[in-house]
Amino acid sequence: MNPPTPQPSALGDLLPPAETRLLLIRHAEVEVRYHRVFGGRIDMDLSPLGHQQAAALAAWLSRKPLAAVYASPMKRVQQTLVPLVKHGVPAPIVMPDLREVDFGDWTGLGWEAVHEKFGARASQWLHCLECGTVPNGETGAAFRARIEPCLRQIVRDHAGKTVAIVCHGGVICMTLSILAELPLSRISLFDIEYASVSQIVLHPHRVEFEMLNFAPWRDLNP
Repeated sequence: MNPPTPQPSALGDLLPPAETRLLLIRHAEVEVRYHRVFGGRIDMDLSPLGHQQAAALAAWLSRKPLAAVYASPMKRVQQTLVPLVKHGVPAPIVMPDLREVDFGDWTGLGWEAVHEKFGARASQWLHCLECGTVPNGETGAAFRARIEPCLRQIVRDHAGKTVAIVCHGGVICMTLSILAELPLSRISLFDIEYASVSQIVLHPHRVEFEMLNFAPWRDLNP
């Protein structure tokens, strides 16, 4: 019996002609005063623990055959990249549109304050973005219109290779939404921790999720 003919994906021309592997990497832990806060566009530093996480991430990534590293310009990502560069990974290519989502009037507010003032729970943030109900914030449609061209360029320029994208939780959620062809709100099913790696393989006719939320600083320790 002949194998079934692969069916075209609704992703259309985003899929490459050769197997391409994407490593979606969230920046390391930020300074404590921004924990449980909608930081978004605030340009914050890493915490001491964050620097340790970045070092563990760099040691693990140094064994990967990376053709390129793309990165957000924001400080927390750039600080995460410092030990990676020391381990000899390719010099990062900064893409301004890989910056974190704009939380509008939520920016700088803690989870409890957003619930009290706007009636939205922290767990609902992806749903609120998707529906465009974050006051003066980026809508899900605008966010996708910013991230998808970055994704398409990276895949087009590095077909058949392995590429790392070092960015933010929101950017990774949107990328997963695009690749899994799921509504953005459904990505709340996935946990994306600090300094974690989610590994996605793009085949010519399908997408394969090889690994989600692997954190070298946590998962490689006894």
